[in-house]
Amino acid sequence: MKQITKSAALIAAASGVVFGLVTPLTASATGAPAPLKWTKCEGDGLDPRQECATVSVPMDYADPGGPKIDIAVSRLRSENPSARRGALLMIPGGPGGDSLAHPSDKGKLMPREVRDAYDLVGFSPRGNAPSTPVSCEVDSGDLSATSLLPWPAPDGSVTGNMAMGRRLGDACARNGGELMRHITTLNNARDVDSIRAALGERKLSAWGVSYGTYVGAAYTELFPQRTDRIVLDSSDNPDPVQAERAWLRAFEVGVEDNFPEFAKWASRPGNPDRIAGTPDRVRSRFLALAARLDREPIPWPGANPAELNGNVLRQTMLNSLYDPDDYPVPAKLMRAAESGTLPAAPPRPPESALQNYLAVGAATICNDVAWPKSAAVYEKGVAESRAKYPLTAGMPRNALPCTAWPWQPREAPLRVTDRGPSNVLMIQNERDVATPLSGALQLREALGRRAVMVTVNSTGHDAYLENGNACGDAAVSRYLVTGKRPGQDLYCE
Repeated sequence: MKQITKSAALIAAASGVVFGLVTPLTASATGAPAPLKWTKCEGDGLDPRQECATVSVPMDYADPGGPKIDIAVSRLRSENPSARRGALLMIPGGPGGDSLAHPSDKGKLMPREVRDAYDLVGFSPRGNAPSTPVSCEVDSGDLSATSLLPWPAPDGSVTGNMAMGRRLGDACARNGGELMRHITTLNNARDVDSIRAALGERKLSAWGVSYGTYVGAAYTELFPQRTDRIVLDSSDNPDPVQAERAWLRAFEVGVEDNFPEFAKWASRPGNPDRIAGTPDRVRSRFLALAARLDREPIPWPGANPAELNGNVLRQTMLNSLYDPDDYPVPAKLMRAAESGTLPAAPPRPPESALQNYLAVGAATICNDVAWPKSAAVYEKGVAESRAKYPLTAGMPRNALPCTAWPWQPREAPLRVTDRGPSNVLMIQNERDVATPLSGALQLREALGRRAVMVTVNSTGHDAYLENGNACGDAAVSRYLVTGKRPGQDLYCE
């Protein structure tokens, strides 16, 4: 779930917050951490050297002596202890993602010098299984492919989205438990510091990706003197007034930045999945087919929803723009829809995983900030968006469950500043569907002298070691190993 208004948060004395100022409730408030008990990790495809442990943290950092929750962590030790600098924590995207497998799968992509310099550490953020998990136990229909992002009705109506928000809010209040109230970006950052303390590190290096850049930025604000080398990869807009809504709205720009690349691919001669002869024709054909499917959905047994409608096609297109390797997926679906013969329904994650993902995502975006409650706000935004950005049909300005969330934010929203060590390296693809360059530039401006930004002429979500390029990868690896950043913001052709 890509995320979403930041208005003034409810200030509670118990939260340790003064209006506009976040008090860093530190991990040290809980006393010296117990030594971690490392065991072999469960799971397929992992490096056999990867080990796992559990860190106990306060559910509520304002009450460090109160109930505790578990945070699952993983580790691959430095391959050359004599060259070891410290620990590199991989902060996952989401909210709702985890990085437990990252030491193995991303570690193998790293240059040997980086693997020598660090213990690579992953974790499952609070609320995510196998850490202490949460679930709202919503109806299966609310876990459909077009429910996790708020696609409006074919006519642009938000009535169904508002009703879904009420259902999810009620379900989370009924089934989510007390932990649901304490899943926030700021608490995720405090958990990062608890992990640092449990690892026995005086300072921590981190590599945050997507939503993880927001957690990473929060960590640099709360605990600036405990940061070593910080890499923020594919950054969110940190607008302190409406960060999460700005993240959702980013899909308007992100899709428009990326669809032309898909259209060039889909019009290339010799492409077996070619859709049309020119990029403009690919776009018009996509829009026409989505509109037709709005009016005349095609039954799709086994899918959720059990039909191919316009929004399912749009969601399939959006998913593919995260990685150009996935371009054939919407192209094949378009060709199948036009022929009237659909393939087998795509596999879906286990329902328990979707329930967990939805609960963590909703809790984070709704507890971080207060959202407008009025349908009129979203009706106006959806109408404007549909007119200006037809590919996303109004979804990026629609309502998520926060419109009927049962709890108010307990802390003022995060404000990223230029105060603190100058130890941040940002890396950003020029064309990113989920975290577009325009939003990353807002974070770059907010960090000021603390950051240097590397922009790469690449397409897709995630830059370092994924959809980026050799120039950008080298800049990040050099920084992690030597501490040397480019002398100024860099563009990699």
